Amino acid sequence: MKDHETGRIRFFLRAFFGYNEPQRAAYMRNFFLAALILAVFLSGRISYAQDYIVGQDDVLKITVYDHADLTTTVRVSGDGLINFPLIGSVQVAGLTTLQIGQKISTLLADGYVVSPHVSVFVEEYKSKKATILGQVDKPGIYVLSGDTTFLQLLSQAGGLTPDAGDRAVVNRKSSVPGRGDSVITIDLKGLVSAGNTSLDVAVEDGDNIYIPKAGVFFITGEVKKPDAYKFAEGTTVIKAITTAGGLTDKAAAGRIRIIRKIGGKEEVIENAGMDTPVIINDIIVVPESYF
Repeated sequence: MKDHETGRIRFFLRAFFGYNEPQRAAYMRNFFLAALILAVFLSGRISYAQDYIVGQDDVLKITVYDHADLTTTVRVSGDGLINFPLIGSVQVAGLTTLQIGQKISTLLADGYVVSPHVSVFVEEYKSKKATILGQVDKPGIYVLSGDTTFLQLLSQAGGLTPDAGDRAVVNRKSSVPGRGDSVITIDLKGLVSAGNTSLDVAVEDGDNIYIPKAGVFFITGEVKKPDAYKFAEGTTVIKAITTAGGLTDKAAAGRIRIIRKIGGKEEVIENAGMDTPVIINDIIVVPESYF
């Protein structure tokens, strides 16, 4: 667990009680995000080890046991090559660190070093990057430091904003020529709020991740807190009213109407029932009772 991640958890706890409801909800989501990342590390699910595939601009430290003079720190060139003492240029791009160690061992054993033992570590990860945009605190391009999941990348981007929706969209380029890009949808509500880490996905080089702003609905009239509210899947009239603090004593619960735009045209749903589904941008009007 890195120090900045532990500090993030402490910060969320201190800040939680000093902010209004939307900010507090965002802090709670980010607190759960930090806790999830901790759980992932403790479970050993994330491995930065020998299955990392090296690429251009990665910096490698290569050590040969009992041969300190051969210890080398080198950057992978644009051609995927490194220069190593005694054996010269070695193609390493596309290989794991374990495979690179085995390759150099074989080359050194060919007349240079008797039974060489070579270890390879990635000192700087530079070859793989992903972009995360939208409703995060620090959108941008991030270097993928070894195996990286969506949760880890989200943590690097500062977590979700209060306006974040319940879905993230990952656009992934196909590695197969002629095949179109794939789109992966991540259920943020299930992953971050409910803590279902099975919804976490591995981030790949070149991924473009977008987290859209949540839609809203509006409720006005005889409710205790008329306002615009963040939309969630499965919202009904009764849930909207509950979100708005409930009905006032003057409310005409049997005459609620919904003003909805469909295809640019405004439609009105009269006498909407409590179980009527609400969609994004609906305006729920609760009239005053005649009596």
